[in-house]
Amino acid sequence: MRVAALIVAGGSGSRFGGEIPKQYRALAGVPVLRRAVLAFLNHSAVETVQVVIRAEDRSLYNAAVAGLEVPPPVIGGADRQSSVRLGLEALADAAPDAVLIHDAARPLVPDALISAVVAAIAPGMGAIAALPVVDTLWRSAGETCETLVDRQNLWRAQTPQGFMFSDILTAHRTALGQTLTDDAAVAIAASLVVRHVPGSEAAAKITTEADLIRAESQLRQRLTDVRVGTGFDVHAFAEGDHVTLCGVSVPHSQGLAGHSDADVGLHALTDAILGALAAGDIGQHFPPSDVRWKGADSVLFLRHAAGLITARGGVIAHLDVTLICERPKIGPHRSAMQARLADVLGLPLDRVSVKATTTEKLGFTGREEGIAAQAVATIRLPEQE
Repeated sequence: MRVAALIVAGGSGSRFGGEIPKQYRALAGVPVLRRAVLAFLNHSAVETVQVVIRAEDRSLYNAAVAGLEVPPPVIGGADRQSSVRLGLEALADAAPDAVLIHDAARPLVPDALISAVVAAIAPGMGAIAALPVVDTLWRSAGETCETLVDRQNLWRAQTPQGFMFSDILTAHRTALGQTLTDDAAVAIAASLVVRHVPGSEAAAKITTEADLIRAESQLRQRLTDVRVGTGFDVHAFAEGDHVTLCGVSVPHSQGLAGHSDADVGLHALTDAILGALAAGDIGQHFPPSDVRWKGADSVLFLRHAAGLITARGGVIAHLDVTLICERPKIGPHRSAMQARLADVLGLPLDRVSVKATTTEKLGFTGREEGIAAQAVATIRLPEQE
């Protein structure tokens, strides 16, 4: 069965607050939307992932999914129901056998939950993830408890919600003009049968800042494979009027010689991350013989290495880089370097360390012939079976 995933990311996140919608906020250094997309891209049953977004979020979307193999996004409608319908219409040409409809704000959906929903889909039969209601329920119009609600046989709906593609597309077309709360409701209104499979607390929806903090805690608890990698790099001085260190331009009487921008700090950090992943070194991924990298911004290299961690479902726990030189003085620029690294990787400042030292006039750095850097990267990955 050919399965597509449709991820709905068209909300404004008004309840969450903040400058950007919650689906683009960083969750352990990675946008919430990217984690949701990767959950389905990495699932063996899913053939393609289509995302529905707001038109005004296109630049945020592009940054969130950079490097992932996904088709161009679909611009959604005025509400979730219309956004899902437009997403389904966009998938019509590909005509998958089944589709999983998922909220972008549920980034930690387990692989096993996706499998369970897929297994329950059949012609005329949809499936949703759901959890039983276990708390006491009261109905209240204000602050006073008024009516006790019987929680027996009540379930909390989650996503993904899966259906045969032609069934749910027809159901959404038929539901035009109606207001229904989720895709299961759309399916039932079209006389489809919808069953539920056991959901997961890990698939909880991020609605508030507290939910985001809780999701990060849950994510890190999954990542029990802790690894450490080291990196070292050297570049000689050359003609120029500045050096680029840890992504920051530092005025100097000379530049650094190198095929790219010769950012010795970022090169060491990139190698440290690659080392933690046992994924070779920077020269294998970005050969100096390749003209594409001539003069390149080394931030590209660092982002590539970090992306390899994300693709494996991991996170960067901490980065530490030491710059070794007599001049230029690093102290006045250290905070800017730390902030730049944190911004590039979506990490809190306290997970990034930038230090500097000299060799007391000894060696090539002591003779002011160049700059060296050493780095340590600590990462966390899911334990492999």
